[in-house]
Amino acid sequence: MIFLIENFMYKVSNTFLFPVLLLIVGLFFYSLFEIGVFFMQAIKRKISGYPIINYEIKRGFYGIEDLEAFAFKKLQVSSLVTKISPMLGLVATMILKALSNRNIQRISENLIIAFAAVIFALIYWITIIRKGWYAKEIKDLLLLRGAKDETSK
Repeated sequence: MIFLIENFMYKVSNTFLFPVLLLIVGLFFYSLFEIGVFFMQAIKRKISGYPIINYEIKRGFYGIEDLEAFAFKKLQVSSLVTKISPMLGLVATMILKALSNRNIQRISENLIIAFAAVIFALIYWITIIRKGWYAKEIKDLLLLRGAKDETSK
């Protein structure tokens, strides 16, 4: 009876391995893309790469909530990736452990894949830095708005 359950669990685990590995590969490429976007934005900020300010100039000022919602939307995907990657690493670890059929050598080899998924969460620092940039832009816009309001009185 235990053999049947183990065999069933092996087949179920094997079914989930491909989609998890596919997601990990997708997150890897997204992480590379996000790192590129970060460095391009860092370079552009030296010139005119201020997305919150540019957003406000194009749309007009509709309040701090509007600016915060825009900033949140800009950071939403990379923030989500930093939270999903470790979970996928854990899922991959559990699946690969189940597939390794009590083979310690195979488990240690498969942990490399799980470790790679956790590494993608390192783009977290990119999200933190960008949050700081956007918060400063919002603060500067509000200060600028306050100064404009004071001069118009």
